[in-house]
Amino acid sequence: MLALRTALGRGLAGTGRGGAACSPFIQTARCYARPVRRRLKDIPSHLDDLPPTMLKKDYANVPIINSVDDVVRRLLSLEMASQKEKVKIKTQQLVEKVRRSPNDNGSIEVQVAMLTAKIRTYEEHLQKHPKDKNNRRRMLMDIDRRKRLLAYLRRVRYDTFENTCKQLNIQYTLPPPYSRRITKRWRVKKALCLKVFEEVRKMKAEERLKQRKERRARVRAAKEKQAQCEGTPV
Repeated sequence: MLALRTALGRGLAGTGRGGAACSPFIQTARCYARPVRRRLKDIPSHLDDLPPTMLKKDYANVPIINSVDDVVRRLLSLEMASQKEKVKIKTQQLVEKVRRSPNDNGSIEVQVAMLTAKIRTYEEHLQKHPKDKNNRRRMLMDIDRRKRLLAYLRRVRYDTFENTCKQLNIQYTLPPPYSRRITKRWRVKKALCLKVFEEVRKMKAEERLKQRKERRARVRAAKEKQAQCEGTPV
């Protein structure tokens, strides 16, 4: 115990001498200091346009909702709602924009709207938690499913496809006309083909040069013959 006090006293005395080495006990204690975390920037959400005074989905059509107290109304509004309840209301709003009839709950447009709400929710979550691989995988699966639905809708009903993309603010990009999986075998084969092509091109370079010279000589001879014919009197 006495040795510990002596070492600490020497370390504290060393720190006051302008840059002297401090005690190893103090160095160890300094390692436990937590680094300053950067504040996350405010990420815009697709739920920002929902007013906080809007009632939740389960209480919007209750007849006595207008006669309740203000405190109860705040508890039943989106001001106290969870993220899941807000996403439900946002999904319902997107579905109302593209559905064919009031009873339409399973058409392609409705499925695209529901997938769009889920994808945007995943995107906001991944901006805050970029290492969440499970939700990233789910988002990519939903994006692929939405692409297939939009491609089918574009092929069958193009006017509905345009209206759906416009109402949901979706930028659809056409897939490439031909796609091939790049493998190691394909790369080696392509490199070999390029090498063979260059060697054949070098071998035929002399022959092409000879043919070019002969062609130029024939053109020059034809021009000289024509000039002689034009210069001779009739």
